Amino acid sequence: MKKLGLLIGLVCWITLSALAQDADNNQKPDGSRLEAYKIAYITKRLNLSPEEAQRFWPVYNEYASELKNTRKEALQNHITDLELDERILNIRKKYSVEFSKALTPQKADLFFRSEKEFGAFVTKELIQRRNNMRVQQQQRRPLLRP
Repeated sequence: MKKLGLLIGLVCWITLSALAQDADNNQKPDGSRLEAYKIAYITKRLNLSPEEAQRFWPVYNEYASELKNTRKEALQNHITDLELDERILNIRKKYSVEFSKALTPQKADLFFRSEKEFGAFVTKELIQRRNNMRVQQQQRRPLLRP
């Protein structure tokens, strides 16, 4: 029970410390805040036991790192979207086996579904915020008088 409390406290502390840092307008966003939200979301959805969490998070970190490096390489080398999708699918297949070793197969499947749900939520939120910004900009524009 102490381990569970410690694990939950640690995840909350990491998440809150990442969120507490003010993003400077002159600074490029690095995605750490979004990653903290993603980790909190996955943690909540998977409801991991302390033992599962100990096995899952190192595998997840390798998985996330490999995905990030693949996307970065695709940008640098002008890889087509189709080839990038294929590479990402191969990474997911590879880590599907690894996640199934760290978790039950049902929780491994739930992880991939949760990751898609989170991505869909972020995309929807981004579109909504862009639309809101456009509406605000249109409302601020002075009327042109002939």
